[in-house]
Amino acid sequence: MPFERISFPFTAFVNQEPLKLALTLNAINPRIGGVLIRGQKGTGKSTAVRALADLLPMVEVVVGCPFNCNPRDPTNMCENCRGRHEKGEKLPTEKRKMRVITLPLGATEDRVIGTLDIEKAIREGIRALEPGLLAEVNQNILYVDEINLLPDHIVDDILDSASSGWNIVEREAVSVAHPSRFILIGTMNPEEGELRPQILDRLALHVAVKGIYEKEARIEIIRKNLEFDEDPIKFRKKYQKQQSELTKKIVEAQKILDKVTTSNAILDAVARACIQLEVDGHRPDIIILRAAKTLAAFEGKKEVTPEEVLKVAEMTLSHRTRRGGFEEPALPEEIHKVFGTALEEAYKERKA
Repeated sequence: MPFERISFPFTAFVNQEPLKLALTLNAINPRIGGVLIRGQKGTGKSTAVRALADLLPMVEVVVGCPFNCNPRDPTNMCENCRGRHEKGEKLPTEKRKMRVITLPLGATEDRVIGTLDIEKAIREGIRALEPGLLAEVNQNILYVDEINLLPDHIVDDILDSASSGWNIVEREAVSVAHPSRFILIGTMNPEEGELRPQILDRLALHVAVKGIYEKEARIEIIRKNLEFDEDPIKFRKKYQKQQSELTKKIVEAQKILDKVTTSNAILDAVARACIQLEVDGHRPDIIILRAAKTLAAFEGKKEVTPEEVLKVAEMTLSHRTRRGGFEEPALPEEIHKVFGTALEEAYKERKA
């Protein structure tokens, strides 16, 4: 049986509410598109990411499939599994705990996307692929520490798969594809360099993590970490109830997510605010609405309200350049002011 690392309980984290919310929203709805956690060293970024996996429900996979295909979803199956499914074959399945799979900083492109035997590919298709990390992470969490230090072409490969849900390996006019749906989490220390605006734009949410300088909160952090170090199992038991409750809440949110509605007034306000802030492209508008809908589901609501939009707008826009990359991201105060006004005006006009 593989060694299982004992992680610090997610619900035991002190403060850092935006970080916990961004991770939870992506856990509920990986289609949001991941999160970038930016912060100075020693602020618990990696610890929070590893703690997330403990909260997530088990996933069902096809036994023996190197791509962790979902046996209930033909859109998340490799060529082999889909072929067997279409023939009416009952696929052998098992449930597994979701894992955090870390991308090594020195990973090559072949290690990430996989390698392809051209001659074998022509004869056997998907069987010719030697799977890479993007196969392993299907239905799991991909954690990219120090994402700003990775070569751009590898980051592009990861982001392409994260947005499409597929990894496509192409060699000499031969291409093989397999599903690759995962929760993408990147962390970085801005002291070590920045990311290109084009990459920042494709990471859906952004959270800036700072050290805590309030004395009592800092004492609590010290106390909890020392207690965890002394007896991790006993410490985890203290938070077992809170962990179970949060897991249940995530599962319930996943069940009702597709039933949450968004009014025309909300659509109007988001479009209006993004135009006024001059954000680049249409991706930010879509992410705001997707994240707001997920937050509404997490809170047990049937419809998105201005409250959810205001909570996710800063996480969506605080890292995106504007006016074709010539202007810095909007400040949090500006984002809240513009969205608050846009929501108020949109609701007034819809009522008139």
